Amino acid sequence: MAQLTVISREQHANKRWKRYTSYSFAASDAVVPLVVQELPRACLALPIGFVKTDSGFQLVAVQGLLPGKNLWVAPDGRWIGPYVPAAYRGYPFVLANTEDGKRVLCVREDSGLVSEGEGEPFFDEEGKPAKPVQEVLNFLNQVSANAQVTARMCALLAGHELIQPWNVQIKTESGEQPVQGLFRIDEAKLNALPAEAFEALRQGGVLPLLYCQLLSMQHLPVLGKLAGQHAEAQALLEPESGDLDLEFLHDDGNIRFN
Repeated sequence: MAQLTVISREQHANKRWKRYTSYSFAASDAVVPLVVQELPRACLALPIGFVKTDSGFQLVAVQGLLPGKNLWVAPDGRWIGPYVPAAYRGYPFVLANTEDGKRVLCVREDSGLVSEGEGEPFFDEEGKPAKPVQEVLNFLNQVSANAQVTARMCALLAGHELIQPWNVQIKTESGEQPVQGLFRIDEAKLNALPAEAFEALRQGGVLPLLYCQLLSMQHLPVLGKLAGQHAEAQALLEPESGDLDLEFLHDDGNIRFN
């Protein structure tokens, strides 16, 4: 559990924070939430799917084929993909709910990026949040508002029974194993929708989401290649080297939805 502290003048007036230079904090995320605002860029780089939560289906970027492994993070902490999900770009800051339901800006005290030494101040000389902190807050508020829109769209898709299990198989030493817990758009049901139901989806603004999800499925084989690259890099890893051969990311290929 992350150690979150509400940012306040009492606790942070004399502290400073540094911007992250490594994505090691995301190295164990096999999936990460996405919002519809970032889909046009995310779908060109990452496989996108859904996972089931207590509150319904959640839109996610698929970053690994096994729990606890983000294949887009290199052994040395570099992000090696062409797109970084918005969920990571506010680190080490996060919005959290107070007991009375208010949204407050917090910082991860255990991130290693907060200290009384080097870095940027949390507050300016007038005691107001410093401009970079305010910019992060505005960004996180935009992501949070868009997450609510995304949740409503996922609920609409689920209401029309357009989300189905995604049958993904990975090769292991003991043979092929299914990846559990991923879901995708049911393209056959989408094509068979009555005109009235399809119009309801259009009115709900959901069409870009479902088309982006279908388009993004072409990137799933990239994760298989990345898994092989990670395994080779781990086997040969020297203290000064964790490079992956990423030339295959530039290969051209046909889009397939199977």
